[in-house]
Amino acid sequence: MRRTRILTAVLALAAGLPAGGAPALAVNAPRTTLAADTYTWKNARIDGGGFVPGIVFNRSEKNLAYARTDIGGAYRWQQSTKTWTPLLDSVGWDDWGHTGVVSLASDSVDPDKVYAAVGTYTNSWDPTNGAVLRSADRGGSWQKTDLPFKLGGNMPGRGMGERLAIDPNKDSVLYLGAPSGKGLWRSTDSGVTWSQVADFPNAGNYVQDSTDASGYASDNQGIVWVTFDESTGTAGSATKTIYVGVADKDNAVYRSTDAGATWTRLAGQPTGYLAHKSVLDAKHGYLYLAYSDKGGPYDGGKGQLWRYATATGTWTDISPVAEADTSYGFGGLTVDRQHPGTVMATAYSSWWPDTQIFRSTDSGATWTRAWDYTSYPDRSNRYTMDVSSSPWLTFGANPSPPEQTPKLGWMTESLEIDPFDSDRMMYGTGATLYGSEDLTKWDSGGQFTVRPMVQGLEETAVNDLAAPPSGGAQLFSALGDIGGFRHTDLAKVPSMMFTSPTFTTTTSLDFAETDPGTVVRVGDLDSGPHIAFSTDNGANWFAGTDPSGVSGGGTVAAAPDGSRFVWSPVGTGVQYTTGFGSSWSASSGIPAGARVESDRVDPKTFYGFKSGRFYVSSDGGATFTASSAGGLPGGDSVRFKALPGAKGDVWLAGGASDGAYGLWHSTDGGASFTKLANVEQADTIGFGKAATGASYQTLYTSAEIGGVRGIFRSTDKGASWTRINDDAHRWGWTGAAITGDPRVYGRVYISTNGRGVVYGDTSDASGGDGGGGGGDPAPTGACTVTYRITNQWSGGFQADVRVTNTGSSAWSGWSLGWSFADGQQVTQLWNAGYTQSGAAVTAKNVSWNGTVTAGSSVGFGFTGSRSGANTKPSSFTLGGRSCTVT
Repeated sequence: MRRTRILTAVLALAAGLPAGGAPALAVNAPRTTLAADTYTWKNARIDGGGFVPGIVFNRSEKNLAYARTDIGGAYRWQQSTKTWTPLLDSVGWDDWGHTGVVSLASDSVDPDKVYAAVGTYTNSWDPTNGAVLRSADRGGSWQKTDLPFKLGGNMPGRGMGERLAIDPNKDSVLYLGAPSGKGLWRSTDSGVTWSQVADFPNAGNYVQDSTDASGYASDNQGIVWVTFDESTGTAGSATKTIYVGVADKDNAVYRSTDAGATWTRLAGQPTGYLAHKSVLDAKHGYLYLAYSDKGGPYDGGKGQLWRYATATGTWTDISPVAEADTSYGFGGLTVDRQHPGTVMATAYSSWWPDTQIFRSTDSGATWTRAWDYTSYPDRSNRYTMDVSSSPWLTFGANPSPPEQTPKLGWMTESLEIDPFDSDRMMYGTGATLYGSEDLTKWDSGGQFTVRPMVQGLEETAVNDLAAPPSGGAQLFSALGDIGGFRHTDLAKVPSMMFTSPTFTTTTSLDFAETDPGTVVRVGDLDSGPHIAFSTDNGANWFAGTDPSGVSGGGTVAAAPDGSRFVWSPVGTGVQYTTGFGSSWSASSGIPAGARVESDRVDPKTFYGFKSGRFYVSSDGGATFTASSAGGLPGGDSVRFKALPGAKGDVWLAGGASDGAYGLWHSTDGGASFTKLANVEQADTIGFGKAATGASYQTLYTSAEIGGVRGIFRSTDKGASWTRINDDAHRWGWTGAAITGDPRVYGRVYISTNGRGVVYGDTSDASGGDGGGGGGDPAPTGACTVTYRITNQWSGGFQADVRVTNTGSSAWSGWSLGWSFADGQQVTQLWNAGYTQSGAAVTAKNVSWNGTVTAGSSVGFGFTGSRSGANTKPSSFTLGGRSCTVT
């Protein structure tokens, strides 16, 4: 049902990234001085939306748990709010692949430590190698060790694991299983350095599809898990017995009994299957293994469960279903640490009618199921489902028995019982993370309750965004895999995704600028129409009719009055229609596959772009003419939009590092374009409400400006720019779409490839993007300063500074000075202007925060670089006077 997610995310990403690796600064590019602003960042709530292949509970601290996603980073559980906190939002544009997490490990010796093995693709789609991230503050900040090979958080086999493991007796020792034939790796210094385990005998040989020329399905899935037998070591000494799982159907399990010095194939093991997971019950001396005939997470037709007695070497087939009766592989596997004889497993690839979860309370001798047939097709469930917090999980479906909605799940590769609470279980699916807090009712004959436990974990790939100027909808989103949503309240999960039809992936959407009740969307669907319309601001939808040959969504544009539409679908050329798509006519003069947009004033004017050429139609999309404008990006990594309220005002962003790249503006309907000299690179463009006193709408872009990659805002038509995000909020790749809010100044909506829809609100209520004030203000009276480091990572940090007027008279301006002790350098500062000379920094008020009355305070923040220690400044001066440091 959701098998398209992997390729959808890849294609969306590949379409927007420049070729040849990370973007490079253009030679002799003009520089610009950047102001900065403090933003509050949140997600437009969807809750989930993607595959959760791993859940990790710490074994020594209650309520400490982590989840990993295939493209959307890692999260830590917050028990007080029962929500998830994102941990990898600091991953930047150049390292976008590090939002894919192939494995996680939480240190039970020192619970403050957590490790993540990151990298999204092992083939050419990801330009960077993988890395191991290590944190000593539970993921609040990270240090990174780059690896000499790639990792595949979104590759086939990503549900197996965990590939990264910490020695439970000597936590300075870690192991990492690598894909692509790179073998087994070990660190003996808490993840700082890594070396290959030279004597490990098998690097794996299983590939999903050896004929795949892209390298995606043809990569060797490699070493897939590492499990320690903690009973064979003592605190401070390396654990002697280690088991390693290999993607090799004939040689799936290896063991070392001398702390990794030598390795042998485990004798007597099953063959013909891949061991997806292993869990060791040290109390009873059992190693449990879940097997499948495929690597997953979406394929698998046969499977088995086995138990290995570590003391005797005896193998026992404990499969709850005879192999001949399986149509799935086993994936999720867990042991109740409070009652180790209790084991659970999932049929991860059971797509129809539902996934299955198995439970044994006698070490696998007998099993019960989460659901059984009574009289086919009727089912009896041991559970009840409550998806009221994420009602869209029903997918608007009304299936015939034995299917039910909502489903218990699919792609259920992760399943964990809380090691401190036998009643709490969590498991991941292809769309969410479910859990139960009364699991033991399973054993007493009652029904346990399954609910989403996913709030805060946002994992959607965003293809397009639109914020209408009026109507009940605040935001429309086009998403991979779950179609998209109409948000009427950003803080609430919408009741349903777009339906009638329900696209697996929505690729593009638009609304009529002067009639926002009219909305159109296009997308991908295995069978059925690829276009849908709404006349009530997206609350309800009806399907249009496809022209002949359509095989995918492409892009779509609505005339500002909703009278006509232009569609550039996959599989055929550009088309136009009047009305709501009951019939279509082919547009002429524009190539197939062109990106299309509408003018936001003239209902007859539409625009297109393809391979360096801009196209214009003045007859409603019937005919297009190529513009003579030159110097535009030569490829198709381009986004462009026409400004609402101004006919022919068009902005175009895009390009690649090996050619034209940047931001262009046209005021004559695309007949000519001017490249902005102060923007080195730009990938998106959007518009929002104008700042106070400004005559032009606010511009937003994901770009590189002044040598800095980030999200930028301009209130003066691009003459100057404000970076509005910071190094702690970068979200990997943000090149698909951006839009401001036409009703709320400063609000911006940002697409991510795995972290959902991020939106930000400014602290600058005045709507100004000015820099620091002039002169040297010298306030009188006493002052106090609070300096707080809010985030810290390898090579950088973020800090907040608050200055309080403890005197008796108001300041009409201020200038705060300090010196760094360890060579730190300010890289970006917001809510103040600044200068730095050597170690000395001076921050001055901006135009809107110079007045500070007695007893009040003013604050600013900054990010900085560092090469080692990060000692806080010991003293501050305000206008030459010393302040008290608190």
